[in-house]
Amino acid sequence: MSDPPHPGAAGGDDGAPISSRELVRLLADSERRRVVAALVLGATTLAEVARATGLDARGAGRALARLVDAGLVVVDDDGRHHLLQEAFTLAARAEAPAEDDDGEHAGEPPERARVLRAFVRDGRLVAIPAVHSKRLVVLDRLAQEFEPGRRYSERMVNLILGRWHPDTAALRRYLVDEGFLDREGGEYWRAGGTVET
Repeated sequence: MSDPPHPGAAGGDDGAPISSRELVRLLADSERRRVVAALVLGATTLAEVARATGLDARGAGRALARLVDAGLVVVDDDGRHHLLQEAFTLAARAEAPAEDDDGEHAGEPPERARVLRAFVRDGRLVAIPAVHSKRLVVLDRLAQEFEPGRRYSERMVNLILGRWHPDTAALRRYLVDEGFLDREGGEYWRAGGTVET
């Protein structure tokens, strides 16, 4: 099975997040919008996408390929397609005017925001905290990237964590060791952490 073409989650070749301009350009095409909707509703294979959208296999495949090339969709080890929904959140955050000094950490409790400001900038983890209490704050934030109840292959976990920091093995290990993720048989799932409201 071939590797997904873009290792950076929700980003292009350079791993940078997809801009709101690029998202609008991608979704200006009605076939790609239909494919995105099918993926949101749970389609993962080309056949499921074609069935859900009413497109023929060639049209659905062409739209999927463009979304994969742009880094908005990744293909897992089993050939299933997954929409990186955090791309929309990142694009919206990038366009939103900063209302206060907290910027991307606005709304967090003061102690948590202080730790996140020190270690997370522009949606990237600049360093893995050595202090255990600070590392737990960062790991809790990373755990929010995983949907409760969903199982992830190791490659998918790496794709998600790779958007935050290049040392995905260390982050994976910390998340499992601290009980934020659990794993068995090569699959990972969220086991703890704060639930965003």
